[in-house]
Amino acid sequence: MFNAITHSQIYVLDQDEALDFYVGKLGLEVNSDIDLGVMRWLTVNVPGCPERQILLEKPGGPMMSEETAQQVRELVTKGATGGTLIFSTDDCRKTYETLLARGVEFTEEPTDRPYGIDCAFRDPFGNHIRFTQPKA
Repeated sequence: MFNAITHSQIYVLDQDEALDFYVGKLGLEVNSDIDLGVMRWLTVNVPGCPERQILLEKPGGPMMSEETAQQVRELVTKGATGGTLIFSTDDCRKTYETLLARGVEFTEEPTDRPYGIDCAFRDPFGNHIRFTQPKA
């Protein structure tokens, strides 16, 4: 049957601002930036891992009406769309310090957990993001 997950999707309210955040602050790289006419297909990935992409999708057509898109935008802003990304890192505390210096606002500082060390922040739109340093 299936052999990989290739794309995950989160909603963003402004794709250019999303690029500034995900590429400029988090250090991801652009995989695809294609004008499809009805939408902009914008994906990013962890450097060196193009097989797993994140679609940074703006709510709207052709998938939904303007009324629905407005409702989704409101939910995104509240952090209530269920969009969550979890990254791994070799050094959670060092990554935290680097991102903090780049202006990322955290909702949780690095914390020891049974599975490793992790912390949390939100993107400029309200999406939840975590990164974890797995236990060795």
